[in-house]
Amino acid sequence: MSDHVTYELDGDVAVVRIDDGKANALSHDLIGAIDAAIDRAEGEAKALVLIGREGKFSAGFDLRTMQAGPQQARDLLAAGAALGLRLYELPMPVVLGVTGHALAMGAILLYCADVRIGAEGPFKLGLNEVAIGMPVPRFAVELARDCLSKRHFNAAVNLAQVFDPAAAVDAGYLDRILPADQVAPAAIERATELAATLHPGPFALTRTYVRGELTTHLRTILAEDIAAFSIAAD
Repeated sequence: MSDHVTYELDGDVAVVRIDDGKANALSHDLIGAIDAAIDRAEGEAKALVLIGREGKFSAGFDLRTMQAGPQQARDLLAAGAALGLRLYELPMPVVLGVTGHALAMGAILLYCADVRIGAEGPFKLGLNEVAIGMPVPRFAVELARDCLSKRHFNAAVNLAQVFDPAAAVDAGYLDRILPADQVAPAAIERATELAATLHPGPFALTRTYVRGELTTHLRTILAEDIAAFSIAAD
């Protein structure tokens, strides 16, 4: 795949690991490598696992690109949105091994999975955009509305609240937490169970029933959403 994204087929499960040696910031190159891994998974797997590096799932978009100018920021946002929506409507189960911090676009990817297994520890998960001078794009707001607990939705999205792993389970970012060294094996094990018990055709069709309407809406408004995005000056 690339130096930072590796792919392994474990039985019927595609195991994709992201490790850039830093914060797993989502650049065009990293997003492209993940996309290529998903292409391969769709051709040979029945479930997909996406695992971060030790202590970091993803800190969000590459800030150098986001701060390079309005068009650069919008182009990267569009690429990230496309990746998130692809995971959200993928016709196979998606399991995430959330190995640490998951912020901004890193947290948005959590909304797009079926199962999220997180690491215990002093980690932060959530949308910090409003606190760092960016609006939360509409596609992310609607994915959050679909995924998060209603009790936590406003604080998580509009008030930029971030959560530790235990609170992230209550909020809806994670399904469960485990000691850090158990996260990857547990994610692969759960994906293996899903691959063995769910029939691909019925799963794919039911996926369209469950998520198709929202995905179609988000794709319809995405260009307008991206065009409206800006980094605030105050």
